[in-house]
Amino acid sequence: MHDRLNILWFCADQMRYDTVHALGNPHINTPNLDRLVASGVAFTRTYAQNTVCTPSRASFLTGRYPAAHRVYRNGVESFTDDEVLVTRLFADAGYECGLVGKLHLSTATRFEKRPDDGYGWFQWSHSPTPGETDKHNAYHHWLKSEKGVDLDELFGGDLGFIGAGAPEELHQTTWCAEMACRFINEKKDVAWLLSVNPYDPHPPFDPPQSYLDRYDPDDLPPPLFRESDLERQKMFENVRAQTVRAANPLADDEKKEVALSQPERGYRPPESYNGRKVKAAYYAMVELIDTALGKVIDALEESGQLQKILIVFTSDHGELLGDHGLLYKGCRFFEGLTHVPLILSNPGRFQAGLCAEGLTELIDIAPTILEAAGLDVHEDMQGRSLVPIATGQVSAATHKDLVLCDFNDSVGYSPVSDQTQATMSFDGRYKLVLYHSHDIGELFDLEADPGEFENLFGKSELASLQAELVLRHANAWAQTVVPRGKRVAFA
Repeated sequence: MHDRLNILWFCADQMRYDTVHALGNPHINTPNLDRLVASGVAFTRTYAQNTVCTPSRASFLTGRYPAAHRVYRNGVESFTDDEVLVTRLFADAGYECGLVGKLHLSTATRFEKRPDDGYGWFQWSHSPTPGETDKHNAYHHWLKSEKGVDLDELFGGDLGFIGAGAPEELHQTTWCAEMACRFINEKKDVAWLLSVNPYDPHPPFDPPQSYLDRYDPDDLPPPLFRESDLERQKMFENVRAQTVRAANPLADDEKKEVALSQPERGYRPPESYNGRKVKAAYYAMVELIDTALGKVIDALEESGQLQKILIVFTSDHGELLGDHGLLYKGCRFFEGLTHVPLILSNPGRFQAGLCAEGLTELIDIAPTILEAAGLDVHEDMQGRSLVPIATGQVSAATHKDLVLCDFNDSVGYSPVSDQTQATMSFDGRYKLVLYHSHDIGELFDLEADPGEFENLFGKSELASLQAELVLRHANAWAQTVVPRGKRVAFA
């Protein structure tokens, strides 16, 4: 046995901040996340650096803002070759690094082109559904070789927007847990870092039937929505509010998912596609993730590794889930999309049961795990370690004055950036969003308006405040554009 700190990094895909029972959601069942909260530190105001997968994952794996690492959109051909991933730093330090599930630093329509990521154990599965990646998808190999399952039979029929999906024992999230447990048991004698990246609760909203049955839509609160949202969103008709595919609010069959025109996206109230039922399916998917996490924690305990582990639980970004009439992700910055869970547990070192309310960002994870493991934080990282907060050295009430998130043609539907550039800054009270190619913006006072219904941007009585926030916003974003390496020194 070794005496180094192991790292378990569990990252859900598209999981909102408000989906943990112990952190204030009475409608969802998350016993394993709850025990992680009880044993560790929950950073309750953590924000993603981009609202879609690839740029966000590039940020938390490099500890750098998108403007620095220059990865702006999903579907890029390959990850930039001059950025240093935190997993490479661990591998160079002698750690055995493993991945199960998603990587998504480049396009995943086929087998993903890997950068110098440091992973020596690589069980890749971008998504559960069959397609061009079948021969590379480790989950599909597991289904066929170990479970004797025919992919066409399991995933055949109408793959709908909402409804029951694969049974629990055959689900990709379950496979992620099983592979993680194998890794943990095989690597007991070496220092390791394991990244677990299930596809859930990313749409389609298709949990196992047994989990779907646990949530009655009528028992859940509806999405955040007012009729005024419909009128307000007309000013965003040229902004890519979400992906091009969405629930068809006009379809009789709620399982149908169709391509919608830009004006149709975001102009329909959640009741038109049963927003509560969407939420029920989403909560069921989160509970399945919770079950998988519990299996992995049990494997750590049974193998005697629970006392020398740093567990990180987070998500790459959130999900709009019907709030303000919007689904999925894209060029918007509501709390459901930008605000994500972050829980750290290191028994015996990190404080137990602490809720840290200071503003934090996903780029803070990389320097945190490096410092926790006793490794040097890379000089190019822009994030700040959370270890001082987690160990009680500094106050948990403050960390950063401002957090940032952006969207730069991030869904990649056009070969050049058009109509889709926006940046957000948030200081814990005021959230400012600038849509740079449209001369429009949003300003929310989250203390007075936590649901983000009242757009204060352009209000004459707030002109002075808005000018101050815009200047700060511009200065903050200018500071994120930092190339790798030391600055050139001039004589």
